[in-house]
Amino acid sequence: MSVAQQITLNAGELTVRLLTLGATLQDVMLEGIDHSLTLGSGDLSAYGRGMEYFGAIVGPVANRIAGASASLGGQRIRFDANERGVTTLHGGRTGTHTKVWDLLEVGNKHARMQVNLPDGEGGFPGNRTITAAFRVDDEGSLRLDLTATTDADTFINLANHSYWNLDGSDTIEGHKLSINAEYYTPVDRTLIPEGHSEEVAGTPFDFRELRAVGVNPDVLLDHNFCLTGARGPLRHACRLEGQSGISLEIETTEPGLQVYDGSSIQTAPWEGIQAKPYGAYAGLALEPQSWPDAPNRPRFPRIQLAPGQTYSQTTLWHFNKPGA
Repeated sequence: MSVAQQITLNAGELTVRLLTLGATLQDVMLEGIDHSLTLGSGDLSAYGRGMEYFGAIVGPVANRIAGASASLGGQRIRFDANERGVTTLHGGRTGTHTKVWDLLEVGNKHARMQVNLPDGEGGFPGNRTITAAFRVDDEGSLRLDLTATTDADTFINLANHSYWNLDGSDTIEGHKLSINAEYYTPVDRTLIPEGHSEEVAGTPFDFRELRAVGVNPDVLLDHNFCLTGARGPLRHACRLEGQSGISLEIETTEPGLQVYDGSSIQTAPWEGIQAKPYGAYAGLALEPQSWPDAPNRPRFPRIQLAPGQTYSQTTLWHFNKPGA
């Protein structure tokens, strides 16, 4: 395996550190703020253990595929059942988060990486090429452009799996969240979508107005919020505010936003950037992507990719300090 590299991007008051391992967003700093805004580690070995998805590009199919199988081109395909031996999670044990990506281009404000996935790996067909291009600007924004191509019909649904904690605190208690979604997809006890969407109104998943999100053991938050019915132009997805006054706004081209409250985080003995392990609710995952289990849900936005087509996704993160 190639040796992973760290890349530092800087523009204005924003500094971002990336790893070629998993095309990972390792560290996000704002000038004058003494803590990182995302969960990461300076120990590369942590990313193969308790922090395997932290900040990484997950795929080739992010989220869950029920039964670790789906039909494509009239044939039933079996995938790597890496979650409880039943479900495929984030592309399986050899997903994009495990790869050291090739660094194609790098500058003070941008970096572009690429990974090639062989036909049949994890059960997914096609020789696929995936690129991730990161860019920072002087206005305090980070842009991620993802593309993918294939030489055979396949499924593609990529996502950045960063956890956010804008206060540098032990948990996300005190954070507030709003999501630009009228609907969400209910899940069963194995976190697989039930196959339909429901209105958020009158449920614990109504974040249409900014409100508290944090430690709530009575309500598991690991759900897809329906931003729209198909991939399209950039649109506002969500806003996260910390007690510190720091805020994060996300725009995306994706039809869904997976939100996970981090209730199962437990990285010990692996330490994070602040030299201590992360525990439950240490960060909030906000993952623009298509809807979960789409290969098995005909009514969900399609994630099939054919030869000659190019998958394209853009996500923008806007960071603001208190009073901005």
